[in-house]
Amino acid sequence: MNRVRVRAWVGTIIFLALAPGIVAGVIPWLLTGWDIPWSGAALWLVGIVTGVSILSGILVLLDAFIRFARADGTPAPPIPTAHLVVVGPYRFVRNPMYLAVLAIILGQALLFASIATLVYATIAFVAVALFVRFYEEPTLERTYGR
Repeated sequence: MNRVRVRAWVGTIIFLALAPGIVAGVIPWLLTGWDIPWSGAALWLVGIVTGVSILSGILVLLDAFIRFARADGTPAPPIPTAHLVVVGPYRFVRNPMYLAVLAIILGQALLFASIATLVYATIAFVAVALFVRFYEEPTLERTYGR
């Protein structure tokens, strides 16, 4: 494995642990203590809905991170890929990682019946939308053109 590929995989794994790991894991845990208030039949229904949301988010997130590493870059802005990633979920959605993280957070908001986590998801959504609009889109346009 060449140095660029190793750097891409190491950077991707570190960024996965730091960014989505904190945003979709540590912060919801701090807000909820991962305490599930549901029981009985409600737990089964909520468990199915939240399981689909959280697991789908995790799968899309991991797929996107793998695609960036295979493109010899990372999802982290300081170490981007040399070529724009436009395969997999990127064929259909411009920002599948952001949507995946939001699905994970919203799934936890429901699973833990947490208004605080729902508010946090809203704040995260607004922050991501502003980041995309005012940093990511102009940077991508400068780098790759329209």
